[in-house]
Amino acid sequence: MSPDSPTPISNRLYSLDALRGFDMFWIMGAEEIIHHAHQISQNPFLGTLSNQMIHPDWNGFAFYDLIFPLFLFIAGLASPYSVVKEIELGKSKSQMTLRIIKRTIILILLGLVINQGIHIMPISEIRFGSVLGRIGIAYMFANFIFIYSKKEWMNYLWFAGLLIGYYLILKFTSAPGFPTGDLTQAGNFASYLDRLIMPGKLYLGNHDPEGLASSLPAISTGLLGILVGNYIKNNASNGTKKCVRMAIIGIIFILISLIWNLDFPINKNLWSSSFVMLTGGISILLFTLFYYIIDVKGYRKWAYFFKVIGVNSILIYISGTFIDWEYTTQGLFGWIGEWIGNPFSIVAMSVLYLGVKWGFLNALYKMKIFLKV
Repeated sequence: MSPDSPTPISNRLYSLDALRGFDMFWIMGAEEIIHHAHQISQNPFLGTLSNQMIHPDWNGFAFYDLIFPLFLFIAGLASPYSVVKEIELGKSKSQMTLRIIKRTIILILLGLVINQGIHIMPISEIRFGSVLGRIGIAYMFANFIFIYSKKEWMNYLWFAGLLIGYYLILKFTSAPGFPTGDLTQAGNFASYLDRLIMPGKLYLGNHDPEGLASSLPAISTGLLGILVGNYIKNNASNGTKKCVRMAIIGIIFILISLIWNLDFPINKNLWSSSFVMLTGGISILLFTLFYYIIDVKGYRKWAYFFKVIGVNSILIYISGTFIDWEYTTQGLFGWIGEWIGNPFSIVAMSVLYLGVKWGFLNALYKMKIFLKV
């Protein structure tokens, strides 16, 4: 096996699109394949994998918790290539600021559409918190920090300051009637603040996993991606040395998160500082692996499957609001499920469901049609 021609580092990173596609792969249907395979076989190994595709109720961590912060990390990682390129081509910081704000507004609006569809309803029935909304807000502030920081070390100071500040806020406050530092769903200060300031309804009644208060540490997740992207783009070391250093940093992040977890539990719902460190460390390690194989060593063909997904990630994420993928899959391939018969048809149809989505994205890729926000 010989490497393909590697992409010059100044160009768009192939590994970045592939990693984004790998991330989206799990929520566009791959998790259902694992759930159904375990349902049929009751295999202990598949049972372990299936459990990793379910969010913990509150504290704790599963692989499924990584998908959201990894996407935000990747969005930040692209900034030194996209935002800086625009500035180098002559756009002012003010112009880039307006462009970033516009992108954030679009993502917030798309998040509202995914939550409710397009309907007229009372504000009290609208859920304003959303995955895309958080990505937009965290991406916006992370880029503002990156663009307007006069010294590079200030970016690192912001990253640490946001995490430590959020930790101190939650450790020395609580909702009324709860002890100081309470981190339960009802008693933590972040959820209480959301109940006070967020309009509409919260996802869990007294808490929203995409609330405003917990968007504060999410800025650090986006900023971490920017810092890694800036290092890859501007550091003069060869690719292998960069990968070794990033791998070490990723491991250190994970170790810090495990220690911090003893006092500030790893918790996706709160986007706790320990959660940022854990998912940040894993994200760095995953990117390092993809970057080393694809961009340093030049092995790219295997990653085409994921790149097709990655370049239209927002499109496939929102597509379920407008396209009935189950109906489409049944209409095209229902006969295969009937031919295979129970109990294995459920796994086969899950694979075909994912395949229909990928085929749609591949057709768009061939036609060079991409949804850009």
